Amino acid sequence: MKKKMTISSIQKAKGVTPLVMITAYDALFASLFESSCDMILVGDSLNMSFAGKSDTLSATMDQMIYHTNAVCNGAKNSFVICDMPFGTYTNEDDALKNAIRVFQETSADCVKIEGGDDKANIVKHLTSNGIAVCGHIGLLPQSVRSEGGYKVKGKTSAECLSLIEDAIAIEDAGAFCMVVEGVKAEVAAELANSVDIPVIGIGAGCDVDGQVLVFSDMLGLFEEFTPKFVKKYIDGASLVRDAVINYADEVKKREFPQEIHTY
Repeated sequence: MKKKMTISSIQKAKGVTPLVMITAYDALFASLFESSCDMILVGDSLNMSFAGKSDTLSATMDQMIYHTNAVCNGAKNSFVICDMPFGTYTNEDDALKNAIRVFQETSADCVKIEGGDDKANIVKHLTSNGIAVCGHIGLLPQSVRSEGGYKVKGKTSAECLSLIEDAIAIEDAGAFCMVVEGVKAEVAAELANSVDIPVIGIGAGCDVDGQVLVFSDMLGLFEEFTPKFVKKYIDGASLVRDAVINYADEVKKREFPQEIHTY
């Protein structure tokens, strides 16, 4: 049986072994990912991948708690991270109230907060009250409308300095690790070297402390668009489509069910 990662073992992995994180939203897929992945992120990306939304902003606290419970049920030996959805941590009091809900109503090991120096006070308030926090800096999906799209960060020296300041601020606030998204690879590498906690990249090159991908992207299930940083390890959509076509064809020809499928 797999030994569950802890905050301590995650932090000790920095500079030693790259950490593997993947998203999941239900018990079935979580159980399939558990043996291979160090951490499972219940991301607000679920509303893009499976609810047909154009961004992540519509995810609610109730949704995140429901899906986090499902993932925890399917992967009892995985370190599970619950995304705090848009609008649930705009101030310290609301952030703590909502994070307490996550900890009381699920078995999640931590919550994830988007933002850098501007959210350091929120992270500090949570960690000071017994809530483990994974930070998230760089490209922030919850800010896509205010920024006018998904924009790669770290293209200028000013952005590079700002990102490093964000990383240090989140570490100082008590986060045990952080995700860095959509950042120039050389900047992400410098950022990872500027802090003592693990930095998990997505679209941030390989010189960080681990990687995370949305599972429907890396399995080729989500076809609407494919970000540059995604590698499709299988063409899942075609495999599923072909299987269903085969099933439908056999039903129409009365080739299924056969005797072995019949009571």
